Amino acid sequence: MVKTLKKQLGLLDVYAICSGAMISSGLFVLPGIAASKVGPAVILAYLLSGLLLIPSMLSMAEMSTALPRAGGSYFFVSRSLGGVFGTIDGVGVWLALILKTSIALLGLGAYLAVYVHLPMQVIAILAGLVFMGLNIVGAKETTRLQVVMVIGLLVILVILIFKGAPVVDPGRYTPMAPKGWEKILPTAALVFISYIGVTKVASMAEEVKNPSRNLPLGMFISLFTILILYGAVVAVVVGIVPAEQLYKSLTPLSDAADIAMGPLGRNLISVAATLAFATTANAGIMSASRYLLAMSRDRVIPHGLSHFSRFKTPVNAIVLTSCVILAIVAVTGLERIAKLASTFQLLVFAFVNIAVIVMRESGIKSYDPGFKSPFYPWMQVIGILISVVLIPEMGLLSSIFAMGLVAIGVVWHNLYARKHIAPRVGAVAKMAERLGERLLERDADVMGLRTELRQIMKERGLRDEDPFIDVVQHADFIEVEGEVDCEEVIRRGAELLAGQSGISRDLILGALLERNRLGETPADAGVALPHLLLDDVDGFHMVAVRSIQGLEFPMSGQSIHAVFMLLGARKDPTRHLRFLAEIARRAENPDFIPKWIDAADVSQLPGLLTTKQE
Repeated sequence: MVKTLKKQLGLLDVYAICSGAMISSGLFVLPGIAASKVGPAVILAYLLSGLLLIPSMLSMAEMSTALPRAGGSYFFVSRSLGGVFGTIDGVGVWLALILKTSIALLGLGAYLAVYVHLPMQVIAILAGLVFMGLNIVGAKETTRLQVVMVIGLLVILVILIFKGAPVVDPGRYTPMAPKGWEKILPTAALVFISYIGVTKVASMAEEVKNPSRNLPLGMFISLFTILILYGAVVAVVVGIVPAEQLYKSLTPLSDAADIAMGPLGRNLISVAATLAFATTANAGIMSASRYLLAMSRDRVIPHGLSHFSRFKTPVNAIVLTSCVILAIVAVTGLERIAKLASTFQLLVFAFVNIAVIVMRESGIKSYDPGFKSPFYPWMQVIGILISVVLIPEMGLLSSIFAMGLVAIGVVWHNLYARKHIAPRVGAVAKMAERLGERLLERDADVMGLRTELRQIMKERGLRDEDPFIDVVQHADFIEVEGEVDCEEVIRRGAELLAGQSGISRDLILGALLERNRLGETPADAGVALPHLLLDDVDGFHMVAVRSIQGLEFPMSGQSIHAVFMLLGARKDPTRHLRFLAEIARRAENPDFIPKWIDAADVSQLPGLLTTKQE
């Protein structure tokens, strides 16, 4: 059984991880460089860059709530597009994350070196060791620090905005685009790295409480906050710092704070920069290690990297990620790598947008996202086109780098992963089947995708609007005694379901018996779940059967004591599956069958399905 991470992160934690991952070099280093390319219109470039991320963020939010597992886009892509694409995604995103984290640690070292008089690399390595230790101790402990750091960072930046606004010279905004308006898009591509951290939390979806609400809401609030903050801060910097100074500066915020508030302001911005780089590095180690965890679970990389510490964190994945980051920090600075890493992230966003389309079109009923992207599929098409347009704007070297990572992923998958993983194709198999293309011999059932989706559905439980309790309260509970075979039980149940629903008994009975004879009735752990979807059914109907002596069902290796026959509306198959998943979740409790058998009479049985269960 695969160990799952503890759900302990709330909405504030999600917001802190997203925001902390966004506020970094994109704000503290890039404004001067970006302004030199487009002039005061750099303000619009920052706003445009954030808006261009929205389609991919919506797709990431949908996939995160449908597949809340460690590994983020790797898990999504591997389950939808297949193992090769998943390996490419996992290897590439992990490398991109560790490069960005290395940059953050070096930035942290550069700001602190002025105060502690140690080499930049030494400070960066020490900070990396601290964050590695925090991540090993636990995600909740790590995000507590993340929340504190993000709050402090936001307060300092707001101070800069309010202190700097009265000093702004409106004349510095004209001409707005001295080098031409066509320069805005390439500049937006340059600063795109500033926002992509909002999706990092997707790799920690398995640890988020109520992911259907907290993941998308946390992402939206965070992007909205940071978009406004970036626009305001950059507007103040452009309006305060003379152009000839700004265009050559690698510390534009410090320069603006020095002009607006003097040495105290410069020191405050140094504190803010320290917090920014610290939150980015912390979130980077946290996210990158979850990609290793997910790939290790799938045997794409050695399985030992999925080992958990006594704190229930993936210790080996954290240590390896941190060691690679520290090695990079020790040998070089990586400012130029940020653009290369962003290029591959754009490629990953294209994969995720394609994955949403594939999952929706696959017809897999157990694909049940708690949040669905609006304006499907146009939002996903726009997201794909944004990646196609922005990647060339990053430059030839960046494009070559991205293709190199694709090659690494393909080679690794063929030389190592394919030999160790169980056969799996993604939802693209079902989509191809629906289109009538027999390109793949086995469907998603055989390859395990539906099994994973239903396990996720079981863990997530019912939704507030699901009338499960009402269905149970209106169900028929009966008891069978003596030597009775499973088909006789189904006959009795079909009679009662026909009475509840008004559907022909013969239609219900024929369909249930056919499925049972083909071995399609789920039966395990003492429980059998004959179920059926029909077009003319209104709502959901259930019959529950108790057999103290036990029944024999096809494909079951043990006696069945509880039979739950569920008849549902074909127009609402996902809710039907959630009901089945809820029954299965309760039945997996070791106390369920003993309590079911020991109940004094059938009137006590409904309570076993309606009492609150953790």
